[in-house]
Order: sequence, then structure tokens, then C-alpha cells
Amino acid sequence: MKSWLRRYAVIVLTLLVLAAVLVLTFTGGEAPARWLAIGYVTAFIAWTVVRMVRDVLHGHVGLDVLAIVAMVATLAVGEYVAALIIVLMLAGGGALEDFASRRARRDLSALLDRSPRIAHVLDVHGAEGIRDVPVEDVEIGDVLLVRPSEIVPVDAVIMGPETAFDESSLTGESMPVVRGPGDEVMSGAVNGTQIVRVRAERRSRDSQYQQIVALVREAEASRAPVVRLADRFAIPFTAVSLTIAGLAWLLSGDATRFAEVLVLATPCPLLIAAPVAFVSGMSRAARAGIVVKDGTAIESLSRVVSAAFDKTGTLTRGKATLVEVRPAPGVDAAELLRLAASAEQYSTHALAEGVRRAAVDRGLRLESTDDASEVATNGVTATIAGRSVTVGKRAFIAELAGDAPPAHTGSGQAAAYVAIDGAFAGALVLSDRPRPEAGAVVRWLRGHGFQRVAMLTGDGAPTAASIAAEVGIDEVYADLLPPEKIHLAGQLQPRPVMMVGDGVNDAPVLAAADVGIAMGAKGATAAGEAADVVILVDSLAKVAEAVSVGRRTMKVALSAIWLGIAASIALMLVATTGVIPAVAGALIQELVDLAAILFALRALKGPALELDDSGPGTASSSDRHTPAVELGASDPA
Repeated sequence: MKSWLRRYAVIVLTLLVLAAVLVLTFTGGEAPARWLAIGYVTAFIAWTVVRMVRDVLHGHVGLDVLAIVAMVATLAVGEYVAALIIVLMLAGGGALEDFASRRARRDLSALLDRSPRIAHVLDVHGAEGIRDVPVEDVEIGDVLLVRPSEIVPVDAVIMGPETAFDESSLTGESMPVVRGPGDEVMSGAVNGTQIVRVRAERRSRDSQYQQIVALVREAEASRAPVVRLADRFAIPFTAVSLTIAGLAWLLSGDATRFAEVLVLATPCPLLIAAPVAFVSGMSRAARAGIVVKDGTAIESLSRVVSAAFDKTGTLTRGKATLVEVRPAPGVDAAELLRLAASAEQYSTHALAEGVRRAAVDRGLRLESTDDASEVATNGVTATIAGRSVTVGKRAFIAELAGDAPPAHTGSGQAAAYVAIDGAFAGALVLSDRPRPEAGAVVRWLRGHGFQRVAMLTGDGAPTAASIAAEVGIDEVYADLLPPEKIHLAGQLQPRPVMMVGDGVNDAPVLAAADVGIAMGAKGATAAGEAADVVILVDSLAKVAEAVSVGRRTMKVALSAIWLGIAASIALMLVATTGVIPAVAGALIQELVDLAAILFALRALKGPALELDDSGPGTASSSDRHTPAVELGASDPA
């Protein structure tokens, strides 16, 4: 109760003053009532002016001037009750916005409220049984016990038994998901009806749920450009309102008419509708597994007309499988794979997991090291058991070893080249298929106003071209380094351009794009921090859904603003005839506020996204673009 009174102190105080004024007026104390109202409203005007000047100094010119003029005018013509109602309307408008924002932000806040704090660590040697420790103290490899209906505290691998998890707060999937031994389960998932043992794979700060919480906190703390959206209408709306009020005074010869018009021009619908719509859109996106960091991203998403995609882990599954080991003469195939997989433990590239998994599946023992480094998009070098092992692109290996014969690959295949102690040692051929929804997403974008769709990838040209052809992209730039990706993303026209990627190497271009979208389901922290939008579900369809939510949110926000403007102007024109007293006009304006807020809340819902998954993802000839910039070599990957 106390917190409510503090939050809405101005409303409570205004109601008390209004009640006192009305009591004094009806009991014969009209003079004290008038001076009480004038004193209180004057103090409110002074406070509003100070706040407005502070905003102007920060570059924000708002609509408060209309409210100030309306209050001054009503006091000047003796309508002090109407002046108090305007104060109540402005304070109440803020309260309505706060209430609507809390309703709209509920889905974001739910993530913060459910953040796991305690973990049950199981002593595998049986000496200490089960210890409850803060989730921050969980170490990689700890065996944890997750009881029924408890939240998984860190990203972990299930040891047993098979059980169902509620992952709705993470992915938006309403149905329980069954996970068994060996499956990974994300922190934040809610266990089903039986006790399950899991092995910690990441520390709390690196786990999926904590990354989501960090993103949500960033989204909640950011100042969305919703006020700037309303400010675009501030000067013209103010000018029109003052003109109508002035003409009403001039034609009637009655100064009261000026005040009666302006009480209906107070800008609450403009100030409230846009913020509520934007927060509603962010909340709707969160329910779908999409974290939109701020209102700037919502507004930019609504306007994007060009798209650029990374390949590995974005257009493809990012779960490469080893197809073939091709050792150089005199090199043992198993040893080549073991050393390469040991080095790939220190790589963030999506294909590295395929190499590591293949070695483990074959029973090979991987070595660890403290001497490893990665060159983004090129490869990784590590000292393994006293030997220097480098795994990466052909050009990178050839630079080190002097030669790296091309490993000819089939459709959708890629090759990782290996050098050992400075000499070419062979190649590993992997296959990474396109996501099943990729073609439908590309078709959806082309069918919804996107004029250009391109692939920007550091992978080899043949592999990139093969994947692009399967998903319907015919503008391909391959063999790109991060600076070249940034350059191309900056040169793409028309704008705005959105860039979609998933890995650490995509972070620079995601930050540089007009809208950066990170496929963050696998916990790519750097990409998530650099992006404007983070997709928490391992599905490319969420890219199209993010665009759809952005467009609808912007449409609702603008519609709510125009609704408020139209209603206010219509009422002002009626008020010029003198049929709406100032007090009644101030009360009517409250109804306009409520209508604008209810309309803005429509951004919480919208039509379901429908992707056309029939037919190949090819583009028509009219949609085809010839690359304007040729970058990178065309040697086989």
C-alpha cells in the first residue's frame, strides 16, 4: 500500500485537493477554494515547466506545453475545478500508462521472477549426500539433483532418467518436451513429475537462462524511442490546437472558449499510446521466444526491406556431421581426427562441434591444453601433446603449411583442413544441411516487401552457393572475413538492412547492421550482446515472426496516435461552439486516454505467422540481384 501511495502520490494529493475544493465551494468558502486550487495548480505548472526545461536541455521537445497552456487558461478564466481535473488527467494518464506497461511487460518480468537461485549438488562419492549451494557456486561437471517442478539451475546434460520439461518460458513452446540421458537441458526449464540427475555443462553466468535474464534486464532498462515517435506529432498538433482555440476565442469574443477548447487538446493519448504499444510488442515477442532489446529495434524491424544471412548455424542447422576423414600420405586417419578434435575444443565455429562429436563417438581420447588461440572465421591453433595443430579454412592452412590440396566436396558439404607441426596433414569433410524452414522464411520475406536477400559467409564459395540455391537465395558472398562482412552489410541497398547470424564471429556485423538478429538458442553470448534482437528458439522462422511483430506494433502505435489526434480535434471543433463546458471537457478527455490505451494494447496480440513451406525456396527472375561487389576467393571449401 505504501509503495502504491509513493508511486501515485501526485494522484492522491490531487484528489485530496479536489475534494477539499469541492467541499469548500459547496459550503460557502468559494474564495479559499479558489486560492487553494490556484496555489496547487500553479505549483504543478512550475514543476512541469522545470521538468520540461530539463527535457529540452537533453534534446527532447515534448507536448507538455499544451497541458501548461490549458492549465493557465482555465485558471485565467476562473475554471479552477477544470484546472484540477487537467492535473488529475495528466497524473492519471501516467498511472494508466504504468498499469498498461506492467500488463504488457508481464511476460518479460516473469523471466526475472523465476531466475533460479539454489542448486542441489549431489556428492557422487556419497560422503556428503546432497548440498544446497547458491547457483553461482555450481562448477562445470557437478552432478545436480532437480526435483519435481523445480527449475533447472544451469545448462546441463541429463544423466537419467528420461523426463518431461516445461520450456515455455524459454522457447514459447506450450507442450512439455521429453529429454533423456545425454540430452542437453537449458537452465530455466521446469522439471516434470520425477527426480532427475543432470551434469552441469556451464556455470550460472554462462547458462542460457542467465543470458536471457541479462537481455531482459537490458530491454527493461532501455529507453525506447516511443516518446520521440510521439514528438514527431508534437509541433503540428500543438499548432493546430492553439489555432482552433484562438479562432474560437476570436470568433466568440469569449476567453472562456479558449480554455474549453484546450482542455480537450491535452496530449495524453499521444504520450501514452505509443509507449504502451511498443512495450506490448516487446512482450508479445518475448512470449514467442524473441527478446527485442528496445523500442528502436521494434521501429527498425517494421521498416527493414533488405536481409543478409550468415550460413553456418543460421541458414543451416549448425550441427555438422563428419562424412569422411582424408589424411595426407603417411598420416594416420584416427590420429588426424583425434588431434583435430582436441584443437577444435577451443573453437567457437559451428562446425567444430561436429568434429568433436565424431571423435568422441569413435572412442578417441581428446587432449586438453592451455595454449590455444582462434582467428575468427579462419581457424584455431592449439598445442596438443607437444604438437602444433591448426584446423581451419584451406587458405589459412596453406599460408601456414605452404600447400593444402583442395578437398572436393559434394552439395552441402564443407571441409576443415588440418596442419600438424607446420605441415599439411589432411582434411575432414562435414555435411551441414539447411534448416527445413529456411526456404519458407526466404519466400516469406520476399513476399512481404523485402527487396533484397543475400548470404554473407566466411565459408567457401561452392558450399555457400549450394546451400543458397536450396533455400532460394541467389546473391552470395563467400570467403568473407569479419571486416568484409561489415563492409558489405554497410553497402547493401535499399536500407534498412537486417543481418541474421549466430556465432561470435558474427558479433561485429550484427552490431553494425541497421537491425542485428542473433540466433541465440545455443548461447552465443557475444552475438547476443551485439544484436538488437535475440531469438531464443532454435528456429529461423522466428526471424520472420520478429519482423511481423515489429510491423504490427508500429502499425498499432501509429493508429493509436492518430486515434487520439482525431478524437481530440473532433472534440475541440465541437467545443468551439461552447456546448462542452471546461469541466466536462476535461472529463471527456479521460475517456479519450482510456480508448487510446485500450487500442495500443492490441499490440499484445496479432495474427499467427504463416509460412509457405510448399515448393523450393527459389526466387522469381524479377527478384534476382547480381552481386555488386566481388569479395573473397572462389577456391573449393
